[in-house]
Amino acid sequence: MVTLGSVAVKNPGLFKKWLEQYGNEKIILGADVKENRISVNGWKEESQQQLIPFLKDYTKEGVFKVLCTDISRDGMLQGPSVELYRQILKEFPDMHLIASGGVSCIQDIIDLETAKVPAVVFGKALYEGKITLKELNRFM
Repeated sequence: MVTLGSVAVKNPGLFKKWLEQYGNEKIILGADVKENRISVNGWKEESQQQLIPFLKDYTKEGVFKVLCTDISRDGMLQGPSVELYRQILKEFPDMHLIASGGVSCIQDIIDLETAKVPAVVFGKALYEGKITLKELNRFM
């Protein structure tokens, strides 16, 4: 699988071609978001695209796997944007949403699980020992 984000914003035709060529099982739509707008190019540029319409456009094309990173929280260890992810899943209940950004402890993962978020990306909390592999065994 591959995650594609900036290309979906900057070159939708190419993204859709790859989606058709490789299938929606192989492509994860990357949605890096700040203040409800999609950012691109390593978060250096904010696009004019709003998150929900962006996701709507691509779910109509068959996308169902989305990696959504709240870039205002990524690496900050301040907790994930649970409400943002709830909003996304309310709008797209069949989406395989991968939450990213802000996870600081095992309770954050529990909160995401309670919100029915099927997957989560985290790193800093693990690297800094705020989450342990022993704690993670609960989810395996």
